[in-house]
Amino acid sequence: MARISLDSLTSLPGIPLSVLSVPMEDKYKCQQCLQVLRKPVQAQCGHRFCVHCFRLLTSSGPKPCQACQKEEIYEEPMSILNSSEAFPDNAAGREIASLPARCLNQGCDWTGSIKEYEAKHEGRCEFEQIQCEACQVFILRKDKDRHNERECEERTLNCKYCKVTFNFKDIKAHDEICQKFPLQCKDCGKKKIPREKFNDHAKSCAKSKSACPFSEVGCKSVVENGKISEHEHSSTMEHLRLLLPMVLSMTRTRSDASASGRVSALENIVCVLNREVERSSLTLEAFSHQHRLDQEKIENLSNKIRQLERSLTVKDLQLSEAEQMVRELQYCTYDGIFVWKITDFSHRRQEAVSGRAPAMFSPAFYSSKYGYKMCLRLYLNGDGTGRGTHLSLFFVVMRSKYDALLKWPFSQKVTLMLLDQNNREHIIDAFRPDITSTSFQRPVSEMNIASGCPLFCPLAKLAGKSPYLRDDTIFIKAIVDLSGL
Repeated sequence: MARISLDSLTSLPGIPLSVLSVPMEDKYKCQQCLQVLRKPVQAQCGHRFCVHCFRLLTSSGPKPCQACQKEEIYEEPMSILNSSEAFPDNAAGREIASLPARCLNQGCDWTGSIKEYEAKHEGRCEFEQIQCEACQVFILRKDKDRHNERECEERTLNCKYCKVTFNFKDIKAHDEICQKFPLQCKDCGKKKIPREKFNDHAKSCAKSKSACPFSEVGCKSVVENGKISEHEHSSTMEHLRLLLPMVLSMTRTRSDASASGRVSALENIVCVLNREVERSSLTLEAFSHQHRLDQEKIENLSNKIRQLERSLTVKDLQLSEAEQMVRELQYCTYDGIFVWKITDFSHRRQEAVSGRAPAMFSPAFYSSKYGYKMCLRLYLNGDGTGRGTHLSLFFVVMRSKYDALLKWPFSQKVTLMLLDQNNREHIIDAFRPDITSTSFQRPVSEMNIASGCPLFCPLAKLAGKSPYLRDDTIFIKAIVDLSGL
């Protein structure tokens, strides 16, 4: 028999024994790792090994077969392991590939064959514990993206203000020094002022406070920048009172000036102050007038904005109602017969198993244009007695605009079907309503309590190559008997 090179084969270790759903025969066990053979090779002595284990054993040259020694059948040269004398055992590989397998990860209910396990599930299971490369924490594979984006303490972020890259744990330290970080002026309330421009804002902010220009002569007022002129106008007499001692002191120190000269100097100072007061008064009056005009404009604009906001709210509500009506009309039927196409079945079922979305409602359908309004409620992982073992399907009577014209309680026979996509053997269940049940009285809320079949279809019938599940899609049909209406 021609030998082939083992270098190009896969280099994964054996499959864990506990993956098998049945007891393992010794002929399927690797003589080195004692796990289920993966890509089995057979040595010239007849013992089987995983290709990974065999390559490790013979990586430094030929080795004696320990299995032969243990079984006391050791015989050279047959019991010498040599890579040039081994060959892939395809027959054993096919037998192993067909063995039933299951997933070992907690929370995963996957089952299949060893072949399917290796090809489609191993290393892909959403419930597998994997280690974050950054922070070394173990997480579920299904949570990897969320962990990397929101939870990992070692994740890398880009500052949304200055675009500098840093680790998440350094975010607070970076925010303290980022020159683009937005600050809020505590005086005027303005937000989103970059740190690099905050000092300039503080100098020009009308609400920012600073000492009165007459602080050097004793005024202790701290005034908003925008109200300095108003303060100077209202405190003119106080400022003059504060200036007088200084002027008198300066006058006394000028021994070469005459009394008349001192009086003249004081008069000049008073005149200058009076002119400044008059100028400030005129400026303040002009500002006050302009402020009143601005306030009127702001009030008018605010009223217009409120009117527009009310109009937009009404339009949004009308648009939402129209969109809902279009969605209902798209799938609606008026003859008591409804076919519900459910795509993306695997994902929806996983959502049901996890508890995130245990139930789903169909679009509404009608017995006639002005007849009973109805829908279906489906539990992909079962409900009540069917939880975890069956699809549970229920019928729901809904409130409609024409209920006052209909006969109550609802008493029409209901037939529910899971369609065989080969059109051979549909799963069918039917019932006549219990007219004493509140589920079939005239609805007083949006919909009545659902009633139907908790054990509608065993989940096992949807496993493997099921005729009821094709292209990850199932079809459910409801027929309402219209006799007597």
